[in-house]
Amino acid sequence: QVQLVESGGGLVQAGGSLRLSCAASGRTFSSYALGWFRQAPGKEREFVATINWSGSYPFYADSARGRFTISRDNLKNMLYLQMDTLRPEDTAVYYCAARPSSRVVVVTTAGYDYWGQGIQVTVSS
Repeated sequence: QVQLVESGGGLVQAGGSLRLSCAASGRTFSSYALGWFRQAPGKEREFVATINWSGSYPFYADSARGRFTISRDNLKNMLYLQMDTLRPEDTAVYYCAARPSSRVVVVTTAGYDYWGQGIQVTVSS
C-alpha cells in the first residue's frame, strides 16, 4: 500500500503563495498518476490538478489553471503543488492522491486509490 503525507500548508494572505508537498512511502511514485484535491467546509471534495507518471502531462481544474503548478520528482518520491495568487476561496483541506498509471486523465475522487491525511490551507482576506 502507498502511504502519502502532505506538508507545507498554513495561513497566508490573499495574493500570497504557498507550496504543498506530498511524500510517499512504502512504494515509489514511478508507476502512479498523482493528483491534488481539496475540500472546503460544507462542500464536496473537488479536483485541483493531476500529473501523469512521467511528469510530462499536468492537467488542472479551471479554478487552478494559471495560478497553480503541479510537479513531481520520482527520484525523491515527492509530489508538489505550487500555489500562487491565492484567494480566500482557495481555503480548504488539501489532499494528495495516487492511482495506477493509465491512458486517461482522471479528475474524480473515486478514481484514486490512495490518499494522504490532508493539510489545511487558509487564505485570509
